[in-house]
Amino acid sequence: MKTLSLCFALVLFSALTFAGNANILGKWYTTNKEGIVEIYQCGSKLCGKIVWLKEPNKEDGSPKTDENNPDASKKKQPIIGLSMLKGFVPDGDKAWEDGEIYDPKNGKTYSCEMELNGEVLEVRGYIGISLFGRTEKWTRVKN
Repeated sequence: MKTLSLCFALVLFSALTFAGNANILGKWYTTNKEGIVEIYQCGSKLCGKIVWLKEPNKEDGSPKTDENNPDASKKKQPIIGLSMLKGFVPDGDKAWEDGEIYDPKNGKTYSCEMELNGEVLEVRGYIGISLFGRTEKWTRVKN
């Protein structure tokens, strides 16, 4: 009976912990629909990776790579499949904080927070405090 009670408590705790994440999981068009980022559960946090690009290849036909990454060992990794969001935790029902966003266009990583407003995900990257940053509006990909 103790084992059954413990299992029930763990299931309930997991459901409550991840309930706020259920509405953000899935695929999102970036601003201007240049790419699609898939947000997924990674442990107890949320992460995201690039799963589609409007223009996936360079002029020579080869796949775009993370050529602006400051880590030389990562410059040849493809942009598609690149992890760009990590470490997000819920802050209420429709907001996530304490994450980071990587911008492959400039090779920089920023602090980040996200807020869901209907079918629009406001993704704010910043340096230091949220006041000094930029907000992108992503829209959910319809199946």
